[in-house]
Amino acid sequence: MGFLDALLGRSKPVKPDLDQLFGIPSAALTLEAAAGFRPTGLGSVCFAAVEGGAFEEVKQQVRALLDADTGRGGVPVEASRDDYGYSWLLARHTPEELPDLVNDLHAVNSELEAHGFGPQLLCSLVVFRDAEGRSLALVYLYKRGTFYPFAPMPGGGEKRNSPLELQVKAMLGNDLRLESDLSRWFPVWGAPGLAD
Repeated sequence: MGFLDALLGRSKPVKPDLDQLFGIPSAALTLEAAAGFRPTGLGSVCFAAVEGGAFEEVKQQVRALLDADTGRGGVPVEASRDDYGYSWLLARHTPEELPDLVNDLHAVNSELEAHGFGPQLLCSLVVFRDAEGRSLALVYLYKRGTFYPFAPMPGGGEKRNSPLELQVKAMLGNDLRLESDLSRWFPVWGAPGLAD
């Protein structure tokens, strides 16, 4: 950060730290103990697709990496595109395999980043559900290096359970680097895994 940046009050953006994803299993223990939310075994990565052979090749490498365990009973990764044109890769594991799910999400992000497609990465999320059937996602913002909770209201529609999101924020302050700017808590309506 230069002198002019300091003088004008500009701050340097936080660098992505993909190792923050490894804090999710610890956060999952807190979520279950404090609010009854358990992992579903579903997680996804969202990125802006780029036209061209190089990006397609990396995307195929990522899918091959994640599908490597399908011969041993693993579930193949699912690719989709949302209504906004963003691409998603959904990984499925059993709820008990949360560390494996986190490893998969980390691998996707790392692979895209290593091939120069870090700017296309938007977010990753891990889905939780409670006994009442309410869904909750812990969303990792790649460009901010922070997490935030996203809780859609049950029953469809595009309404958020903001009180639950704030409650989860208060619970997880010691487990994850949480996004303090609430205006960056973007909704991820229809994210793969969230509605399953």
